[in-house]
Amino acid sequence: MSDVAAGFLQAGVLLVALAVVYKPLGDYLARVFSAEKHLRVEKALYKIVRVDPNTEQHWKTYASGVLGFSFVSVILLYLLQRLQSILPWNFGRGPVSPAVAFNTAVSFVTNTNWQSYTPETTMGHFVQMAGLTVQNFLSAGVGLAVAIAVTRGFVRSRTDRLGNFWVDLTRGTIRVLLPMAFVFALVLVALGVVQSLRSGVAVTNPDGSTSTIALAPAASQEVIKELGTNGGGIFNANSAHPFENPNVWTNVVEMFLILVIPVCLTRAFGQLVGNRKQGYVLLSVMTVLWGAMLAVIWTSEARTNSPSALAAGANLEGKEQRFGIGGTSLFADTTTGTSTGAVNGAHDSLSGLGGGGTMLNMLFGEISPGGVGTGLYGILVMAVIAMFLAGLMVGRTPEYLGKKLGKREVTCAAISMLAMPVVVLLGSGIALMIPATRDALGNSGPHGLSEVLYGYTSAGNNNGSAFGGLTATSDWFQASLSVAMLIGRFVPIVAVLCLAGSLASQKKVPETAGTLPTTGPLFGTLLTGTVVLVAALTFIPALALGPIAEALA
Repeated sequence: MSDVAAGFLQAGVLLVALAVVYKPLGDYLARVFSAEKHLRVEKALYKIVRVDPNTEQHWKTYASGVLGFSFVSVILLYLLQRLQSILPWNFGRGPVSPAVAFNTAVSFVTNTNWQSYTPETTMGHFVQMAGLTVQNFLSAGVGLAVAIAVTRGFVRSRTDRLGNFWVDLTRGTIRVLLPMAFVFALVLVALGVVQSLRSGVAVTNPDGSTSTIALAPAASQEVIKELGTNGGGIFNANSAHPFENPNVWTNVVEMFLILVIPVCLTRAFGQLVGNRKQGYVLLSVMTVLWGAMLAVIWTSEARTNSPSALAAGANLEGKEQRFGIGGTSLFADTTTGTSTGAVNGAHDSLSGLGGGGTMLNMLFGEISPGGVGTGLYGILVMAVIAMFLAGLMVGRTPEYLGKKLGKREVTCAAISMLAMPVVVLLGSGIALMIPATRDALGNSGPHGLSEVLYGYTSAGNNNGSAFGGLTATSDWFQASLSVAMLIGRFVPIVAVLCLAGSLASQKKVPETAGTLPTTGPLFGTLLTGTVVLVAALTFIPALALGPIAEALA
C-alpha cells in the first residue's frame, strides 16, 4: 500500500469512528451535566471536602473556584517534584530544579504540558503517576466544567447562577474521563503500549556491552494525555516513541482520543441549548478548518522543494517510517488543532509551509476542534465576535441564541480573544531582542524566528508542542513561558465566565424577521471567515518573517 493510500485510510477510519460515537457520547455528556442526582462516590467526596452540591454559584464564585483550585494544584505539583528524592519509585532521581519544577507545575495545571526536561531521566514513577497524570485528569476536567458553565449562560434566563464548579469538575472527571481512560488504557496495552513500574531493562548490545532501555507506566498516562488533550509524554520522544505509540493502530486510536471529546461536545452543546443544529454548525466550522490545515500540512510535506526531499520523494526528516507522511501530517494537524501538543514526529523538521500550518492551527485559537472544553468555549467566543460584526454591517443590535450582545458581552469576548495574541507577540518580540536567545536557537534566519514564535504560540494556546531547535532551559524562557501559559489559560476562562454570567442574567429574546439564522451555511461561513480574518490580521506580519519567508526561500 502506498503512503498516500495508507494516510487516507487512517483519516477515513478516524472520521468513521468519530461519526459512530458522536451521537451517543454527545448525548451522554449532555446528560452528565444536566442530571439532578449525584452518584454515591460523588456524595462521599462532597462530604469530605465540605461542598454542598445543591448550591449553585455566581460567575465570580465559579471563577474563584477555578482559580483557587488551579493555584493549589500548582503548589502541590511543585512540592511533589521538589520532594522527589524522599518519595517512592524515584529510582535515585533527585529533586527537580526550582525553575523546571515551577514551569512543569504551571504547564500541567494549565493543560499545556510543555516539557523542558527529559521525562525518563528526570521524573520518577510516583511523580509521574501521582502528580502529572492526576493533573492530566483535573486540568481537562476544569476545561470541561468551564465549557458547560458557558453553555448554561446561553440556556438560562434571569439568573445569576451558572452551576457549581466542584460538581462540574467532579462529574467530568468521574463520569467521563476516568471510565473512558480505563477502557482505552486496556486497548493501548493490548495494542502494544508499555505499562511497567520498572525503571528500565538491561539489554546486551551486539558488541557485548549492555544498555538500559527506560520503561514506565506509559499506557495509563498515554491514554489521558490524549483523551484530556494534554500532550506531555512519559518518554522524551513523546508519541514518536515505540513504547508510547508502537504502530499504525495505536496512532489512529490516539488521534481518536484527542478528538473525541472536543468533537462530541458540539453535540452536547446542541442538546443543552435545545437545538442540535447549533452544535452541527459549530462542528462544521471546526471540520472545515481542520481539513483545510491538514491539506496544507500534508501537501507541503509530500511536495517540498528542498534538494534532500526531492531526492527522497518527500520530506522524510523527523518522521517515523511506521507512520509515514500521511500519518505524521494527520497527527500534527490533530494535535495542533486541539490543545494537546503530543507529537509523533519532529515538528521542527517540517517544511516551512508545513510548520507554518501547525502554527496557524494554534493561532486560530485551537478551535478545530480545540481542547477538552476550551475548544467549545473558544469557538463560542468567536461566534459572539462574528455576530457582533454582522450586527455592525446591518445596523442592529447583535443576538446569538436568543441573547443580546451588548457592550459587556462583546468586551468579555474581546478580552478572551485578545489574551493569546498579546502573550504570543509580546513574548516572542521580547525574547528575540534578548542577545542570549541566539544561543538558544538551533537555526538562524526565518526558521530561528519560527522556533521562538512557535514556542510562545504553543505556551499561549496551552498546546505544549515545540520546535525542538529551541533550547528553552534558561531562567528567562522558564519564567516567560510559564507566564504565557497562565495568561493564555486563565484570562480567557475568567472572561468567558463573565460573558456567561451576563448572558444568564438576560431574558430570552424572540426571533424576528431581522434575526440572523445561526444554524445554516451563512452563519457557518461568517464564523469561519471571522476566525481566519482575526488570525490573519493579527499574525500574518509575524508569520511572513518566519514560516512564510522560509517556504518562499
